Amino acid sequence: MKPIPKITSTSIPSPLPHAPIPKGAVVGPLSPEREKLQRQMVILEALKWVGTPYRSNQDVLGAGIDCAMLLVRAWVDAGVFEPFDPRPYPSEWHLHHSEERYLAWLIEFAVEVPEELAQPGDIIVYRFGRCFSHGGIILDAQHIIHAFIREEQCNVIERFNTELLYMQEAPQTPPRVEGPKQPTRLLLPDRPRKCFDVWAKLRALPVGAASAVGGEL
Repeated sequence: MKPIPKITSTSIPSPLPHAPIPKGAVVGPLSPEREKLQRQMVILEALKWVGTPYRSNQDVLGAGIDCAMLLVRAWVDAGVFEPFDPRPYPSEWHLHHSEERYLAWLIEFAVEVPEELAQPGDIIVYRFGRCFSHGGIILDAQHIIHAFIREEQCNVIERFNTELLYMQEAPQTPPRVEGPKQPTRLLLPDRPRKCFDVWAKLRALPVGAASAVGGEL
C-alpha cells in the first residue's frame, strides 16, 4: 500500500442531532456509478484521520478520534449522510455488558453481508470483551482503517492482523497427545467479526424515504 500523505487541515467536533439521514435517498436513486464514487469518497475521508490519536467520544482531526466516530465522520464528510452525532456513548460498555449496542446502531443504517462479499468502503466489526465493540472500514482485500485504543491512534493495518483475528485475551492450551514431543503452542479461538454494507440499505430505500434510517448508539 502506498504511504498515506500527511494531513495538515483541521476539523471541529459535530454536536449535531441523532439520526443518520442518507442524502442518496433524498436526491434520487442510487446508481452503480454513484455508489462506486461514494465508496471512494468514504475511504478518502477516513484516510484523513490516519495518525490522529485515539480519544473516546472525540472527532477532532489531529487531536482525537475513536472507531465509532471515524465511521460517522467518513460517511458524513463524504456526503453520504446528513450530519448526525450518536454521542455520548459509554466507552467501556463491552467490558461490563453483553447487549449488542454497537451492532444495533449499525443495523439501523447498514445491512450485514458475508465477509467474502464485503467490498472496499464496507464496515467490519469485531467482538472485544462481551460484545461487538470495535469497527473499521475495509480499504481493500488486505487492509482496513480503524481507530484502535491498543494502537493509540487511527491506523491503516492488515485486515488479517493476528490481534483482530484471534481472541488473544482467552488462549487455550491444546490437549496433550501421545507420541513424539511437539512444540507447545496456544490455540487462539477466532475473534467473531461481521461485515456491513451501508449502500445495501440505501439501495433498498425508495426515493424520499430518508427518514427511514436513524438511531442512536
